[in-house]
Amino acid sequence: MATLDEKNVKMASESPDSQSDGDHPEIDWAPEEEQRLVRKVDLLIMPLLIMAFFALQLDRGNMGNALTDFFLRDVGITQNQFNVGQQLLSAGIVILELDVQIPSNLILYRIGPTLWIGGQIVAWGLVATFQAFQKGLGPFMVTRLLLGLCEAGFIPAALYTMTRWYKREETSKRFSWFFIGNMLAAACSGLIAYGILHMRGVGGLTGWQWLFILEGIFTVLIGFGFLAFFPNQVDNPVSLLGFRYFTEKEAEILYKRVMIDDPSKAHPKRSVSWPELKSALTNWRLIPHVIFTICALAPSSTLSSYAPSLVTSMGYDRLQSNAMVSIGAWILIPVNLFWGWIADKSKMRGPWVFLGLLIFWGFNLGNMLLIDSGRTQRFTMLTLSVAFSFPWHPVNGAWVSMNAKSAGERSITMAILIMAANCSGIVGKQLFREEDAPKYRQGWTVITGLVTVAAFCGIWANVQYYFLNKRKLRRTGLAYQY
Repeated sequence: MATLDEKNVKMASESPDSQSDGDHPEIDWAPEEEQRLVRKVDLLIMPLLIMAFFALQLDRGNMGNALTDFFLRDVGITQNQFNVGQQLLSAGIVILELDVQIPSNLILYRIGPTLWIGGQIVAWGLVATFQAFQKGLGPFMVTRLLLGLCEAGFIPAALYTMTRWYKREETSKRFSWFFIGNMLAAACSGLIAYGILHMRGVGGLTGWQWLFILEGIFTVLIGFGFLAFFPNQVDNPVSLLGFRYFTEKEAEILYKRVMIDDPSKAHPKRSVSWPELKSALTNWRLIPHVIFTICALAPSSTLSSYAPSLVTSMGYDRLQSNAMVSIGAWILIPVNLFWGWIADKSKMRGPWVFLGLLIFWGFNLGNMLLIDSGRTQRFTMLTLSVAFSFPWHPVNGAWVSMNAKSAGERSITMAILIMAANCSGIVGKQLFREEDAPKYRQGWTVITGLVTVAAFCGIWANVQYYFLNKRKLRRTGLAYQY
């Protein structure tokens, strides 16, 4: 069956910055009709992607909950060995990113997101389930590495898939919605763990074993659901099982609207050209984005592993601490939604990215200064740090995506940004060391320093686009988005 790409739209331009003398698709639909279809896409595409991200974060982050159920003692490893294992998870993602993550978005051209993303979900779900039976240092290290390898490529593939369904001006909000899956998992994981960890002894298993088994099975089910129901491409929106969610007219509108917004999407190539690859890899404008992504997400990686243990060290019950940590994660959800909404509403991404970094810096400074205070003050500051840890991150992703010159460059650029985010995990997993416990005075000092660097790089990113736009406007009449 011919796709809309073959039947309806012929575009001469390969760049959103270029203007073609060729024919463009005509707008032959009412704005209200388009808005209704966008809402329909929101209800179809976004819940599946959000649930997949929810499952990923559950499987990636439940190790922090397991620590409160004597995981180190049961498996037979030390805290510093645990840190290395957590680094291996991030390293597994980064290692495979170097060879696979950039090509992974190219595979989307060939087989579509349904098979590629759905297959990934099932794969890491199986690893997450069977890690419940690890015992000893070797199996622990291997399972963390395997989990990272299976998860590699999911986030950039999902983000890139969204750019195929939405206009550029719509992406900040949807990227923020997507990260709600991550945040919901962080918010719910403590509450879920609080219940499941009480199952210690049931069936002769520990609480943390039940945690891995049940959450892993949940992920596998999400993967099969994704395979069954996700529509494959915007130019052929049919699921693997043959479900048709749009009429031919609706599908045509969906396709044409994104082509008018970004002509480079009209004929997606089956490979990224060397000029596109070179342009993305030599784009010095990405440098501040990469630096502040690594520096500001590293503390978030630390907190994802140690927040429950930090609360326990303040004198709270070890299982109750899992539920208490979720308070900050629940606050993060509306904060993240607001950041995405205001960025789209104001049509400014850079200033909101910097403001998010600045607020996060302030709360981490508070954690460092209040380290010897009472547990109420320390818990409050920890909660606020979690609540404002990364609402800037999805907005930064949209910011970078909007400034890519073509679909191919956008694919590579998003992969680079997500690679930087996963590199932050390698850094963050070693910030809280066994010899620095229980208050981690040195760790909080390093965290504050990292976020300070991130804030300065946020200024750098904003300033560079401001000055570059003067030259670009003079030469081409176009401007970078900031």
